[in-house]
Amino acid sequence: MMMSLPPVPSHIRGRTPLPLDEIVLSVLIPVYNERSTIETILDAVRAVPIRTQVICVDDCSTDGTREELQRLSAAGKIDVLRLHEVNRGKGAAIRTALAASTGNVVIVQDADLEYDPADWSVLLAPIVDGRADAVFGSRFLGGQHRVLHFWHSVGNRVLTTFSNMMTDLNLTDMETCYKAIRGDLARSLTLTSDRFGFEPEVTARLAQAKARIYEVPISYAGRTYAEGKKIGWRDGVAAFWHILRASFTR
Repeated sequence: MMMSLPPVPSHIRGRTPLPLDEIVLSVLIPVYNERSTIETILDAVRAVPIRTQVICVDDCSTDGTREELQRLSAAGKIDVLRLHEVNRGKGAAIRTALAASTGNVVIVQDADLEYDPADWSVLLAPIVDGRADAVFGSRFLGGQHRVLHFWHSVGNRVLTTFSNMMTDLNLTDMETCYKAIRGDLARSLTLTSDRFGFEPEVTARLAQAKARIYEVPISYAGRTYAEGKKIGWRDGVAAFWHILRASFTR
């Protein structure tokens, strides 16, 4: 059964609807040392009533994740599995997955259970009804979220503000993982960042492409470092460089 969304008024001009029954959602899942969560997130992905192309890229995991992914692929839970022979970073894994994608919409899905595929219907709605080319899921627009680190939220807002200054957008959460993008647009973007620079880079590229961007509220269940969170303060500092570099290159 497909998820249901409101019909698009035919008289509204300037929209480019994408009928829900024609959507194939390429789910790009970069994976590094997530053996304990990968099957759970794949089950959640497969539970969403929409046609998907599930693409997992193992970024040279060392905890048994690779073997678990191979088992899940053999069981039919993964459509495309790519294996990096050296650890190259999240951005590189997303680029590998994007290159293998064929869906008319793509979305990045972290493997760590912080983001819930149940939110996809909200993310996809502006694309389905033709208002948007890309939709960002904001953790700061009122969705349910786990209460965690104050300074992380401050850092996110500072980076988002700096990104907005460079791109002339008014986003509330540039660093969000959940970015749904029309597939042909996503595959046309020039992306080079290997680690966590993917987020500011793809945001800058969408702004440069004059994409119609919407934001919607999503839920968020952040992890602590003890639970396996990987991004650190060095990545936050590096993000300023990635924002500048992406803003002045094309």
